[in-house]
Amino acid sequence: MNMIQALNSAMDVMMQRDDKVVIFGEDVGYFGGVFRATANLQKKYGKTRVFDTPIAEGGILGTAIGMGAYGLRPVVEVQFADYIYPAFDQLVSEAARLRHRSAGEFWAPLTVRSPCGGGIFGGQTHSQSPEGIFTHVCGLKTVMPSNPHDAKGLLIAAIEDDDPVIFFEPKRLYNGPFDGHHDRPLKSWAGHPSAEVPDGHYRIELGKASIVRPGQDVTVLCYGTMVHVCLAAAEESGVDAEVIDLRTLLPVDIDAIEASVRRTGRCVIVHEATRTGGYGAELSAIVQEHCFWHLQAPITRVTGWDTPYPHALEWEYFPGPARVVAALKSAMEAA
Repeated sequence: MNMIQALNSAMDVMMQRDDKVVIFGEDVGYFGGVFRATANLQKKYGKTRVFDTPIAEGGILGTAIGMGAYGLRPVVEVQFADYIYPAFDQLVSEAARLRHRSAGEFWAPLTVRSPCGGGIFGGQTHSQSPEGIFTHVCGLKTVMPSNPHDAKGLLIAAIEDDDPVIFFEPKRLYNGPFDGHHDRPLKSWAGHPSAEVPDGHYRIELGKASIVRPGQDVTVLCYGTMVHVCLAAAEESGVDAEVIDLRTLLPVDIDAIEASVRRTGRCVIVHEATRTGGYGAELSAIVQEHCFWHLQAPITRVTGWDTPYPHALEWEYFPGPARVVAALKSAMEAA
């Protein structure tokens, strides 16, 4: 499966298993979603379980919170991550706090799916990576998969979770893996190990990272599209880099980070979002707090630039293998 098919399979599996699962959002019903992730689900399960909404993200999320409190498990699609801001208050002030403010009487078992990141020439309002904003919010969980196998297992775990989960899907990875050099995937997911996706139910625990490339010299922390960029850079650099796909950003797998950096003594952090206030700053703080006495080089971040999303120059904006290679070599040259 490619990632779109894997996500569709996850929702299909959960709708079969649990009649409390409902799917709604912008164009997810008859059309099957702008990227076709919900294709054929309305035809299979009917218009009362898979339905379209107005373009009103605050209303979509407010409705989902009420449904969750009532006992349903809503899975909503916000068509692009850039569109999620009108619903931010519902997520922060209501969904994230509901369990605590009601002393456990109510909760919000909802999943918010949203395509994120650039690479499709979508311009400033279709290309942002806002994950760092949501990792700041206590009570929300934030997930970003890098491959079809993980996408299905993580989405199933998110839907089964009793708390709200923000599930970001990198658009550049929908149809195939990426190295960051090109304006299209290098190839389809066909033949890629992580495209072997079981048809039935399986889950990947939220909060558990994956070591996608073992190594001894430097730890690379990344997620989403940047996993593929970092794998390409590690091969190109000749550095024995250990590449960790975080998969879940909140809660993050501190144990996996600490074990790796304590062993390698070096750390490079890579993400597509802008640098200042980005999630890499939190990762850097975690590494410093847990591994300071083991570090042999400064922690390095490779990120998007601090600029509004540059539509015409988006391929200059993305961290590519060349920038990651330079960071790996710099880490190895440090005393």
